[in-house]
Amino acid sequence: MIKHIVQIFLLIFLLQGCNQNKNKVTHKHTNDLIHETSPYLLQHAHNPVNWQAWKPEVLERAQKEDKPLLISIGYAACHWCHVMEEECFEDEEVAKMMNENFINIKIDREERPDVDQIYMDAIQLMSGNGGWPLNIVALPDGRPFWGATYVPKENWIKSLEQLVKLYKEDKGRVQQYAADLFNGINAINLVETNVDPDLYSLEQLETAVNNWSQYFDNFLGGYKRAPKFMMPNNWDFLLHYATANSKPEVMEQVNTTLTRMAYGGIYDHVGGGFSRYAVDTTWHVPHFEKMLYDNGQLTSLYAKAYAVTKNELYKKVVEETIAFVKSELWDENGGFYSSLDADSLDENGELEEGAYYVWTKEELQRLLEDDFDVFQDHYNINSYGLWEEGNYVLIRDKDEQEVAEKHGISIPALQEKMKNALAILKEERSKRDKPRLDDKILTSWNGLMLKGLVDAYRYLGHEEYLTMALQNAAFLEREMMQNDHALFRNHKEGKSNINGFLEDYATVIEAFLALYEVTFEDKWLLHAKSLLDYARIHFLDDESGMFFYTSDQDASLIRRSMETNDNVISASNSIMAKNLLKFHKLYPKEGYGDMAVQMLKNVQVNFDSSAQGFANWLHLVLYENQNFYEVAVVGEDYKALGKAIAKNYLPNSILVGSKGAGPIELLKNRDVEGETLVYVCIEGTCKLPVKTAADALQQIQSFQ
Repeated sequence: MIKHIVQIFLLIFLLQGCNQNKNKVTHKHTNDLIHETSPYLLQHAHNPVNWQAWKPEVLERAQKEDKPLLISIGYAACHWCHVMEEECFEDEEVAKMMNENFINIKIDREERPDVDQIYMDAIQLMSGNGGWPLNIVALPDGRPFWGATYVPKENWIKSLEQLVKLYKEDKGRVQQYAADLFNGINAINLVETNVDPDLYSLEQLETAVNNWSQYFDNFLGGYKRAPKFMMPNNWDFLLHYATANSKPEVMEQVNTTLTRMAYGGIYDHVGGGFSRYAVDTTWHVPHFEKMLYDNGQLTSLYAKAYAVTKNELYKKVVEETIAFVKSELWDENGGFYSSLDADSLDENGELEEGAYYVWTKEELQRLLEDDFDVFQDHYNINSYGLWEEGNYVLIRDKDEQEVAEKHGISIPALQEKMKNALAILKEERSKRDKPRLDDKILTSWNGLMLKGLVDAYRYLGHEEYLTMALQNAAFLEREMMQNDHALFRNHKEGKSNINGFLEDYATVIEAFLALYEVTFEDKWLLHAKSLLDYARIHFLDDESGMFFYTSDQDASLIRRSMETNDNVISASNSIMAKNLLKFHKLYPKEGYGDMAVQMLKNVQVNFDSSAQGFANWLHLVLYENQNFYEVAVVGEDYKALGKAIAKNYLPNSILVGSKGAGPIELLKNRDVEGETLVYVCIEGTCKLPVKTAADALQQIQSFQ
């Protein structure tokens, strides 16, 4: 009997082993990237190219073997990165050529923006253009001498053959070119200390905004160009400027842009959330990848715009964008994943850009039946909404009243029909192959999303958003902050192995400070200050007063970068300058204010000619030239009264509160037994305390 039982267990074991072997995927090639956690690097782990990650020992080997570096930089959601991988890096002929002649390094630009910055500057100096995939050939010490973005196989092989020949036969010429290019890369990174005593004035700012406005697309929003990037920091500043200076024409442009983006195909009407950019002038056809950093910033922007305008469209965008992020990018541990790919499998099993998102007219007619006619008008299932090959990208160009009147129904009836129709499409879309997920967690992008959630809670009042924000903040505190308040950059499967960059500190400081303003929990304020002080020690350039992008704890690259231009994400230095200015209001003896002013002076020479490239810096011009209010709420009902004040859009202010004495000077000696009082102050000088939010707002409006 026992013998039979043993035989049965042995048979089961063997069968399990057979099934495991049957399901096991075998690969012809595996390289060193198999040991990485980045989804982008892992996508290349089975290329025949002997890829390695960016590590000091790899660079040392290149110098010992006197082989040039071939550095290829991309990211998981990048369509053309996938195309080049398929055409070149999966090809054995190409791989043989690369392996014999180069040390091949693959970089996820989102994990290593420090490296990407240097080589992006290099290719722009070489060619005037940039983008991803970014392919660089460099000397063994890392100094570049050739670069390109996407290159088809035949041209790629020819280019590499010529470079190998040149490196072997005329190395001196290559080295001289690399040296000259290296000098250029360093020169464009320099920031000089401005000793001019005068700060940029409101009059100068008005001229700069007028010059800037010449590029606005007054009909379609954004700028008169294609492709169209959303540039949330541009419209965030212009919202601030328009409301602080009574500029209705600027406010109209902000509203036009936010409305058109929300109407456009760049916004996912079915599932919520924004794609990275539109390839056309109408915001119609997106580059379909969806990035956490865009959606975090746009959540914040639309929430602020809702606070100013009470436009229900903006509120809807906030709610649907957060719902998308929670559904698709939320990790159960409280962190947010990075992105969804542009590509997904089409009905033929081929990777196709946008396959998950587009519809044919026949599909829509079948699914929506009697409601198709009104849906067709609302979302332009016509020549305006047609993309290619009979596929439509949903886009609006009319308000609800116009569509409702045409079909003889009320606006609530139209809204109900569209809600039901989109629910049907969402259910149908769930049956499709989903875009690939980049499930690494990046500190700075989580900081941007945390700020978005805080602003959504602040201006819309939904408690769910505060709960999500606190869960995310707890994740950052637990997983990304070290005991000495150093930050990690990345996190995946319980591992973090890259030191944080300045943008990680800047965005998390900003988010923690914002979280303190809606919770009055001291630990978020104190965490933010500790991170600020850590950055001051390890990132500050004493000579210029600016902050380096990398810490003095990191291995040296060929250049220690200094980021000043605001792009799709604001420059880390501009976010830090704003943080410093706000912390000066709370800790006036720490010297933070002088640091912020010096940083502003260092870059203000650029504002006349390039305001849109320094939009986040321009908040500081308003902070310094107009009243900036410290608002302190003290007493038993401090949280409720603080919430009533916070829901108002007050960009030139910082809000603090406590039941009794708190950790900062503004909260000391202000508690009165049995009372909850609001103190409106400028640089610590306060008006008489008041008891209601309305009275506090009145004081802010009339402060002299």
